This record gives sequence, C-alpha cells and structure tokens, in this order.
Amino acid sequence: MTFLVFIGSERQSTPPHPARLGERVARACAQRLAASGAPHTFVDPLEVELLSPFKPHFSYPRGKAPDPLDALAEQIAAADGYVMVSPEYNHSMSPALAHLLNHFGSSLYSYKPSAIVTYSAGQWGGARAAVNMRTYLGELGCLPVSAMIHVPKAQEVFDDSGDYLDGVEPDHWDGYFDRTIKQLLWWAEAAGRQRAYGSADTPTAFTRAPSQRNAPG
Repeated sequence: MTFLVFIGSERQSTPPHPARLGERVARACAQRLAASGAPHTFVDPLEVELLSPFKPHFSYPRGKAPDPLDALAEQIAAADGYVMVSPEYNHSMSPALAHLLNHFGSSLYSYKPSAIVTYSAGQWGGARAAVNMRTYLGELGCLPVSAMIHVPKAQEVFDDSGDYLDGVEPDHWDGYFDRTIKQLLWWAEAAGRQRAYGSADTPTAFTRAPSQRNAPG
C-alpha cells in the first residue's frame, strides 16, 4: 500500500513563528507511517503548479490537462489512502488544501480512507477545522477514519524534520498518532481487497462534473 500526505499550508511568512508548522506535522505523520511499514509521498501545494483562474482536472478534454495536474491525478488514483494535514482558518480547513483537492473529482479519491490531522500555534490544535473536514472528505469520497490527530502548539512539539523537541514525551505522542495511523492502514487494506475483488455492484463516482450526483429532474 502507498499513501499521500497532503501538506495543507503554503504560507512561508511570519507570524506565526515558525512560518510553516504544517510541514513539521506532515513529517511527523510520515514518520509514523514509515514505522508501520507504509510507503508515503508528500503532496506539497508549493510544488504543484496550479493555473489561474481555477479549472479542475476533470473539466479538460482527455489528454489536454496541464502536466502537473495529470501527474497529481495519477498519484491520487494510485494511492491507497490519504493523510490530510491542515491548520484552521475561520473554523474550517485551510484554503490551500481545499483549493488543491478541489481540482480533482471523487472518482480518484473514492473507496479509500483518509486521516484528518490538524494543528495550531495555539491551544486548540485545529479541532474545529477537523469537524468541517469530515463533511468535506466524505463528499470527496475518501471517508475519514474515526480517530483524528490534533496538535496544539505544534511549534513546541516538533522541529523542522518532524522529530520531537527536547522535553517532549515520544511515547505519548507516538501512541496518539498511531491510533489514527493504524485505523487508516486497517481500512486501506480492507478497501484495497474490495477494490481488487472488483464487485460489479460498486457505485460509480462522478468522473466529469459534480452534477452527476444530482437527482433526476
């Protein structure tokens, strides 16, 4: 199995300090995936060239989408699960993460699990954003596992590499992260087996436009 770890921040300015806490938290998630033997790839919005104005991947004629979108679409389709790392903006997920994910239809994400990981420089750890993300990811098709990770004052927990800072208790945090990661792995394995089984009764996700979800009228 392989997993994508989405970094839900593209801000490189201060405040807060340090500027990009999400990268630290994403690296910490990657370490726990690696400890469980799960390969992973980072998806960083700073490294994905998105065109303006917004135009989703599925709205291009086949074979005509920009190369960066095609490449990421292939990664999303090939992955067995997703780790969504986000700060909180107005009680919601980060605009950078939503903008990136919205470029692709649910046909690429569907029938695979996701894990919600939020963080903050303050005391709440982005927990209110996580409530919003459950609805969003469910609509996208990659249903989130029940356990979630919230990291308050992330700048006091992780260094730039995602390692624990001095004075942080590793066993406490490893166990906390692993509860979510192990749920993600369990559901990813179960979903992968079902996809391999190839049930003819599997409902299809939309492939061209969200209007495919509409009731007949």
